[in-house]
Amino acid sequence: MPTLIKDGRVASDDWTLLETVDGPVAPKSIVPAAYATEHAEELFRQTPQIGLWLAGDSEPDEIAPLLDRLPLIAIRFASVNDGRGLSLAVLLRTRFAYKGELRAFGEVLEDVMNYMRRCGFDSYQLPDGHDPAVALRAMRSLSDFYQGSVIEPRPAFRRVARGRR
Repeated sequence: MPTLIKDGRVASDDWTLLETVDGPVAPKSIVPAAYATEHAEELFRQTPQIGLWLAGDSEPDEIAPLLDRLPLIAIRFASVNDGRGLSLAVLLRTRFAYKGELRAFGEVLEDVMNYMRRCGFDSYQLPDGHDPAVALRAMRSLSDFYQGSVIEPRPAFRRVARGRR
C-alpha cells in the first residue's frame, strides 16, 4: 500500500484515487482531469469534495475553470526521469494561484522530494516498498536554498543581510 507523506510526516490518506470513473463518485475521490472537466457541473453539485489528477504532461489551462472548487490536485509522475510534473506544479502555484493541496504520485522518489516541495507540492504518495523514513530524512537534508522557488520566491542574497552597518 502506498504511503502518504504530508506536512513533513507520514499521514493517513482519506482520499481515493480513481484511474477511471465507472459510476457514482464518492466524496474525497480523485478523478481524472478529463472526467472532471467533462462532468464538472453534475460532479461538483453532487459531491463537493472532489479532487482531480493530471498526467505530468498536461496543460493547466484545461482545468483552470475548476481550480476554485478543487481542494486537491494530484500530479502523476509516470517515470523517474520526467520532470514535467514539476513545471506543472509551478504553473499551478504561480500563474494560476492555486492554493489547495498539490500531491505527487506515481514514480515519486525520495531524492527528488525536496525539489517537489520547492515547486509547490504539499504531499507525496510514495510507491509500494519505499521506506517513508528515508523520504523524511531526504526532505530534511537541505534547510535553505540559494535560488528562489515557489515556497520562497526571494533568493538567498535578498533574504540575508550581510555587511550592513
